[in-house]
Amino acid sequence: MIEHTPKPGPQPSWRKPAGMFLILGLIAVWAFVIGSFSEAIGRLPGWAQIPVYLVSGIVWIAPLKPLLRWMETGSRR
Repeated sequence: MIEHTPKPGPQPSWRKPAGMFLILGLIAVWAFVIGSFSEAIGRLPGWAQIPVYLVSGIVWIAPLKPLLRWMETGSRR
């Protein structure tokens, strides 16, 4: 009888958990930064607050692309 031994899968990389914590840290820092401007933003008229929050809600995503690439490949480029 032929025994089949399963091949071990790839070992998990330490970069994924480290990247996850970096992403959470980035979100926390960005929320703190935007929150520190909340009084100034709150003084703006409602129509002017919309683009501020739209831009600030999108800008934090920019550093994620290289971070996610690093998590997957180990390369920054």
